[in-house]
Amino acid sequence: MGAFSLEGYKPFMAMVTMHSILAVMNLLAKAAFQQGFSSLVFVVYRQSIATLALLPALFFLRGRSGVAGMSVSLRGFCLIFLAALFGGTGNKILHFLGLNLGNASLVSALSNLVPSTTFVMAASVGLENVQLRSLITWAKISGTLVCVGGTMILTFYKGPRILNSSNPYLNLGTALDSVDYRWVLAVGCLLVSTSCWSLLLILQVPICKYVDPLPQALWLCLLSSLQTAPIVFFLEPNLSAWKINTVTELWACLFAGIFGSAVCFYLQSWCISVRGPVYCAMFMPLYTLITVVLAAITLHEELHIGSLIGAVAIIGGLYIVLWGKAEDSKRERNHIVDASEITISIDDNEDNITGQPLLVNSTR
Repeated sequence: MGAFSLEGYKPFMAMVTMHSILAVMNLLAKAAFQQGFSSLVFVVYRQSIATLALLPALFFLRGRSGVAGMSVSLRGFCLIFLAALFGGTGNKILHFLGLNLGNASLVSALSNLVPSTTFVMAASVGLENVQLRSLITWAKISGTLVCVGGTMILTFYKGPRILNSSNPYLNLGTALDSVDYRWVLAVGCLLVSTSCWSLLLILQVPICKYVDPLPQALWLCLLSSLQTAPIVFFLEPNLSAWKINTVTELWACLFAGIFGSAVCFYLQSWCISVRGPVYCAMFMPLYTLITVVLAAITLHEELHIGSLIGAVAIIGGLYIVLWGKAEDSKRERNHIVDASEITISIDDNEDNITGQPLLVNSTR
């Protein structure tokens, strides 16, 4: 029974590990960007290092069978290419642009929109059950709207500082500060990045039918590195921008590549294959909590009351959506149980000895 319990906790431990890694990676990346390192070049190095890390890992862990597992059908390759384009290239470039323009706390807070945007996308293509007369559907819709409202607060309202403030007296009379357009641009990049991540989660569901998690992670990192390199070289043609000048920049690239991409892509692919994308999305608030605490301690980032209110609204809306998803799953399980019924037929007639079955499986 002990082995069974440990097996059941593996997805939980995988998601806690993944989001802890992502939180630390964001802090290292932000520290590197503050030293002048290009966020675009960082993405290329991250995905390339991840590819180089996964290649020997696949060979040593799986041997020849692992190399053979890299083969995919044309349909599977097209799905992986799209997943790499949106989830590995578009998502990563916009994510780190937003991190460079904003801060780690903003990035982690807006990541909580992933479950809501995933719900909207899934519903629009018919992958999500939407019944306008159902309380569960309205719970998911209202949760999505609460998340959007929290995002608006996070974007346009800062308010007084409540952490790492140089002024010990809070000016509670300040309602709406002047709009910081660099901050708004950061939010815009992160919103598109969030949409790309949601699309990646949806695409990984059919991809798991074609490729195992480890080869899938390698495919995603390989294709993403091939996609990002020409794009970033076009945007950053100056070779001096590609130089790694400090130890912080080197550690940020290595950590992001080996752990932030290679390990996290594998953990996410595996967890989606066993628990589905919604389970992975449930841990986004943990990512926010770890990032905000570490950013305040290590980078001394200021925390404004607007950011706190927006983050609480986003997390609250997230759990309303997840409650609706949990109720959907419960109804589906009950429907499967009710759909098949086994009845026992007892006949006193001696003709029943002819070998007719007593168990009749009737499906309604």
